[in-house]
Amino acid sequence: MSQLLLEAGANWMSGRTVLVSGGGGRGQDDGNVGWAVCRLLARHGATVAVLDRDPQAAARTVADVERDGGRAAAVIGDVTDRRDCRRAVREARERLGGLDTLVNNVAAWSPARLFEVEIDQFTRLLEANLSSAWMMLREAAAAIEGSGAVVNVSSVAARRPSTVYGLAKAALEAMTVGAAALLAERGIRVNAVQLGPLWTAAVAANLPAEAREPRRRMVALQSEGSCWDAAAAVLFLASDHARWISGQVLSVDGGGPPPPAYPGVQNARGATRSPDAKSEQAVGA
Repeated sequence: MSQLLLEAGANWMSGRTVLVSGGGGRGQDDGNVGWAVCRLLARHGATVAVLDRDPQAAARTVADVERDGGRAAAVIGDVTDRRDCRRAVREARERLGGLDTLVNNVAAWSPARLFEVEIDQFTRLLEANLSSAWMMLREAAAAIEGSGAVVNVSSVAARRPSTVYGLAKAALEAMTVGAAALLAERGIRVNAVQLGPLWTAAVAANLPAEAREPRRRMVALQSEGSCWDAAAAVLFLASDHARWISGQVLSVDGGGPPPPAYPGVQNARGATRSPDAKSEQAVGA
């Protein structure tokens, strides 16, 4: 997947200047979303500012982008700090010669349910997953001259926000819709990608290897998604191919959960399925 995307001939982002938060590479085989987004957008002609609080991670992505033949610059900062957000946007604009695209990718996952956390952890999770994106969008919107695009990275956890993480992502998607309406008159499009159970470096670092196959079967397509699937969706929404799309949430989730099991009926893969019309007649008889 990665090689196919990086070898794409079209320059969907030619002349564009992009700031990607959480864009640092972790140096692991599976890759992470921000790193893949930076590489793919740069491969399509964008000049990219790689924002990360880890200087080594940011430098790693810049080196990979340049090795691909693209252009990138490292910007170091913590997006939970308002002053860092303002400085990062200003620095990106200065180093890139402008700014027209923001990708809000920073997140802090936690399985903690809504009422299993104390107020301090609740606040920290909201800051990392919601407030940081709000601050970055606010600063970037003020810096973008003319038309532009913002892509927020969300999660399928937003569909059932029983965790603080899911609650923050649900709020992020609501903010996406609201910001799209407010910034439309300036020609700034705001969309989100809602990611399903991709297998990335971050996931691999937090889950045992034996969890990989069951996660693959969690989606209808029964195949594994990667950071490159997320990057491809971000590329589309950031590019002019989505010029008339704003205020939308694009799910990158393998088709969602598999269809529910139907007792006693097997499909070709050995999993239970709902019967078709012919089967229903037979059962009814």
